[in-house]
Amino acid sequence: MNNMSVANVSTPDKTLLNKTEIEKILGLPFTKNNNVRLLQSGLEVFQSILDAVSTAQRTICIEFYIFKDDDTGNKLSSLLKEKSRQGVSVYLLYDHFGSFLTARNFWSALKKEGVKVRVSHPFKLSSLKSYIYRDHKKLLIIDGQKAFMGGFNIADEYHRFFRKKKKIWRDMGIYLEGPITSSLLDIFSKSWKTWKGELIKSPPEHRQPTHGVPVIPIFVSSARTRRKMRRLLLYSIKNSKESILLTTAYFIPSRRILMALINAAQRGVNLKLLLPGKTDVLSVFYAGRSYYTRLLKAGVEIYNYQGAVLHSKTSVFDGCWSVIGSANLDFQSLRRNEESNVGIFDREFSRQITEVFQNDLKSSIKIDPETWSRRPLHQKFLEKFFSLIMRKL
Repeated sequence: MNNMSVANVSTPDKTLLNKTEIEKILGLPFTKNNNVRLLQSGLEVFQSILDAVSTAQRTICIEFYIFKDDDTGNKLSSLLKEKSRQGVSVYLLYDHFGSFLTARNFWSALKKEGVKVRVSHPFKLSSLKSYIYRDHKKLLIIDGQKAFMGGFNIADEYHRFFRKKKKIWRDMGIYLEGPITSSLLDIFSKSWKTWKGELIKSPPEHRQPTHGVPVIPIFVSSARTRRKMRRLLLYSIKNSKESILLTTAYFIPSRRILMALINAAQRGVNLKLLLPGKTDVLSVFYAGRSYYTRLLKAGVEIYNYQGAVLHSKTSVFDGCWSVIGSANLDFQSLRRNEESNVGIFDREFSRQITEVFQNDLKSSIKIDPETWSRRPLHQKFLEKFFSLIMRKL
């Protein structure tokens, strides 16, 4: 892996954000000296994954919300089978709801080749209510040394190996090396054990980078850790003094988060919100648009991405503190899902995400407050209707 971000940590003079407070909120420390690389498209994500998986020598750990048996899923599964035949231990954990349409023989074929497969949150008639809780994480760890995370799933929506008419979804990922990978492996091992997986072989110790950036895992697997993630989001919004750049695929903020965003814009923070212009979930799409008027009046700049479904989940606060991963700014992510994110306190990495954000704005339409107020009546009805429905869920 080339072009790693190894810039020295430096923060803008005008910010109240700091690593100590972030560590207090999450209850764990930053890990130092990590190499990170921003993967700016689905093509870059999956080519990097295939290249890295092909080099695996001991273990491959995979945890994904959606793992489809389409071109992309079959391409990766073929490689996993090959690595298993070579003696590599492959552990694959998928979410039952997210991968519901994946054929059973897809999983059985993997098992026949020695791949260890487990399912999270399986459907049970005896506990129907628990089925609303989902493992939304996206995580791949190779030999305990290399890791991939982001908003993407294993599906053709994010990367196509054969040409098709529809555009691939707009998403990003991150590649990590260094001490953080040991923490990520520990997190995966706990999830694997939760769903009755056997003991994972510990990888041998390896040489760590001597310089790099501080990274902190922001994983959610319980009510307690979800509270911490919400507290961190509120802390980041409330203590930003210059800029907030938020990208999310699904936007239904809580009252506290909505007010924090409004207050930030009103105190002069340059707050830009990048949201989908088209979506795969119409109910969430229209419910999210019901908040536009209040945000626009406060001075928030709202952009709708055009041409493809926006699925990225990134944030940059004051040009020094960035979060990238699987969590959206909606009720499901903030209250129910298990999520996987990492926070990076580094100005250079924040600059890279900011640059991608600015490029995405070129493919977006800025919502004009006056034009928005004159939108068709049927759109206003759908926004109100789905906003009420989503609040009841």
